[in-house]
Amino acid sequence: MDEVVEFCAGLDVHRDTVVATVRFPQGRQRGSETKTFGTDTAELVALGDWLISHQVTRVGLESTGVYWKPVFYLLEDRIEQLWLLNAQHLKNVPGRKTDVVDSAWIAQLVEHGLVRPSFVPSPPIRELRDFTRHRRVLSEERTRMVLDGAVHPSRFQPHPVSSPCQCAASSVAISPSRWRARSRSPRSIARTASPPKLVARSCSAM
Repeated sequence: MDEVVEFCAGLDVHRDTVVATVRFPQGRQRGSETKTFGTDTAELVALGDWLISHQVTRVGLESTGVYWKPVFYLLEDRIEQLWLLNAQHLKNVPGRKTDVVDSAWIAQLVEHGLVRPSFVPSPPIRELRDFTRHRRVLSEERTRMVLDGAVHPSRFQPHPVSSPCQCAASSVAISPSRWRARSRSPRSIARTASPPKLVARSCSAM
């Protein structure tokens, strides 16, 4: 295979660590160096400094879950070519030896151009996507609250084990909205409420 990139690196990203392997010319052969970093901001900044000190121009990292995001976001402005690689594509490339670590294998692949980077939108587009997702979540939450209010309104409902007389009495109860809409004078309350004899007749009919 013809060498494409002289100074390149591969990153194996985990939750707590990032294993980095750089490849560089060493006489007529190729040399490599592997180092492990943490995933906090200070460690990722040190990772970027280490890659720059080796004059790395192309870096490949595997898109493992969401762990690649902080690594990618902190390195995208410092590395000339930062490639996010699909894990399935890495597995489909033949010729890997069993004793080669993941970061070294990724470095070899980006060195010879045997993989292609995945699309990562620019920071303004990513910010717009975050706002759009957040708006959709809020809209879905508002719809859920409206539907819950329609299915379970905040008014008196008869208990499942209520007697027929209690059900008949609850059917003529005055809703809170009608209480608020009308005056609180005794005459208006008397006009709003149903006569007690209707409830008594319903109970006797039962």
